[in-house]
Amino acid sequence: MILAIIIACEIGFWVLIIAGLIVRYVLGRRRAGLVLLALTPLVDLILLVATVLDLRSGATAGTAHGLAAVYLGISIAYGHKMIGWADTRFAHRFSDGPRPTRLYGMTYAQECWKDVVRTVAAALIAAGFLYLLSALVGDPGRTAALAGFYPILGLIVLIDLVWAIGYTLWPRRQPSQV
Repeated sequence: MILAIIIACEIGFWVLIIAGLIVRYVLGRRRAGLVLLALTPLVDLILLVATVLDLRSGATAGTAHGLAAVYLGISIAYGHKMIGWADTRFAHRFSDGPRPTRLYGMTYAQECWKDVVRTVAAALIAAGFLYLLSALVGDPGRTAALAGFYPILGLIVLIDLVWAIGYTLWPRRQPSQV
């Protein structure tokens, strides 16, 4: 059940973003589009409540419950950036906004380091949710599977850190202009 809710929340997140951007740029209703974009955190709240209710009603925590915590962490830490990414492209396509720029060199490396901070924040948020879920259930036997996600979160942070170090040492080069 939780896996289906995660999928529905991911779909809902992008439906709200796309609907908000369509209303904002295609229909020209900027304020209404902003309202739809501002509703995206509601999706996270729905997932959090559903996960807590599922575990509080006696379910044993499984991979899906851990994924819900990871999803929430990523959504909270990266949600604003994802919306900005989509907004830039919609503005360019439908509202004569500037062309999205691709970053190179140290500018790209700096963005990688900002992503490291976001990833650490996402991992900490996810870890906090994992801990909260375990504490709310109060039965270590039913929440043992959640502890397996802590090393995964550490691995995700490590991969992003290596990525940023790599692009700092070997910056992305701009393609030659022909």
